[in-house]
Amino acid sequence: MSVTYTGGCQCGAVRFRVRGELKDASICHCRMCQKAFGAYYAPLVSTRGAELVWTRGERKTFRSSNFVERGFCGDCGTPLTYEAPDGIAVAAGAFDDPSLLPPVVQFGTEGKIDFVDGLHLLPGHRTEEDAEQAPFVLELVSYQHPDHDTAAWPQETGQ
Repeated sequence: MSVTYTGGCQCGAVRFRVRGELKDASICHCRMCQKAFGAYYAPLVSTRGAELVWTRGERKTFRSSNFVERGFCGDCGTPLTYEAPDGIAVAAGAFDDPSLLPPVVQFGTEGKIDFVDGLHLLPGHRTEEDAEQAPFVLELVSYQHPDHDTAAWPQETGQ
């Protein structure tokens, strides 16, 4: 029995399905990945040996080097793929349940930012705890695509 994972971009314009075992989740600290994700590092999951199918929409791509293209949603900008000669890796956060794909290795550590190893030591707060400084968080309504496949998106009024 094959495992199936689903995911997509924030706005729902691009969705995907991966069938097969995914065991090569990683974090890349290289500067190109930092810029592509707008973050301190890029969490990626290799799809080598599995079947990746785009089930809604098409990703746009940017050639970030002579060997690599990076896929993203052209509507909302969500980073989606790292596409190299050895296969395609999908952004871990784009999966509907990224907790199923813990990283097992780090790459590009020459670009690793020093404070990254201490992030877990920072104080943590739930969103609603910031209501005094940012009261809008108590009335926040998400327009993000839900973490599951939908027949259509955006959903029509009354569905």
